[in-house]
Amino acid sequence: MTTFSAFRVETPDAGKPPECHVRQLQFDDLSPGDTIIKVAFAGVNYKDALAANGQGKIVRDYPRITGIDLSGHVVSSANQQLKEGDPVVVHGFGLGVEHDGGHAQYARVSSDWVLPLPDGLSLREAATLGAAGYTAALALHWMEMCGLSPDQGEIAVTGATGGVASIAIDILNHCGYQAVAITGKHAAHDYLKKLGAARVIAVPDLEPSGPLASGQWAGAIDSVGGSVLSWLLRTTKPEGVITAFGNAGGANLSTSVFPFILRGVKLLGINAGGPMALRRKIWDKLAIEYRPDHLNDICQVISLHSLPQVTKQMLERKTTGRNVIDMAL
Repeated sequence: MTTFSAFRVETPDAGKPPECHVRQLQFDDLSPGDTIIKVAFAGVNYKDALAANGQGKIVRDYPRITGIDLSGHVVSSANQQLKEGDPVVVHGFGLGVEHDGGHAQYARVSSDWVLPLPDGLSLREAATLGAAGYTAALALHWMEMCGLSPDQGEIAVTGATGGVASIAIDILNHCGYQAVAITGKHAAHDYLKKLGAARVIAVPDLEPSGPLASGQWAGAIDSVGGSVLSWLLRTTKPEGVITAFGNAGGANLSTSVFPFILRGVKLLGINAGGPMALRRKIWDKLAIEYRPDHLNDICQVISLHSLPQVTKQMLERKTTGRNVIDMAL
């Protein structure tokens, strides 16, 4: 039988913290599914870092192969619409959390989760985008559905050096928006400017001086939450649109109704999921109208064996952009 390498989180004994190892596995070791994919590339996401280090109660059933997104080729499938050799993308649906994920040379999933790779994207580009790129594009998609356009003013992007935010800045610049990158990492200013940020600013004083402050932003893409999101609500212009999908700055939100009822600010929650029809639409946008221009600058290619070190660096906020595993390394 075929054996392959996989990064798996395991619990050696009851009551002890999880441990992660690169194991040699067979197909029968994988979660069930009707489709086998030879993984070419897989992204490393913050959720993967939490899972690999036994934090956040991300994984509840061990052992588990991490990796919430992947790109690769179909090996076999019970779905006749998926042919051997077809290039595909998979993300979400509990992948890497409730179901063995993409941090392995092979994955077995439900065919209902499999998205054909859009024309114009390579497998490496698709993995660089991954769940992060989908989230960034979905945020802009819903903002534009609420009437946002480039002529309305600057768009704030918080947690700017993270994977989602880096891609968001790149997409915004590509689409003619003025993105303002907000970061506490001074050393990353050149990186963010290269992606297309019109300005890079430090995290401001977040102490509230009232329910509303001077309106600065036509919109915002927020990956931080907490007091940063509260500040964005106070400082967004009338009819502005904010998208939120992160909680690195805290899960609680302190605000008032005034941004909503006096300025008409719209706060949209973004979940990196959705029905397959929506996923196809967003991935098609990523391949054409939302296609980032600087994916090579955002992507750092790593090997499966370097994953433990990278996930620890990610939890320590020492990474920038997207780390992508090349399964051939």
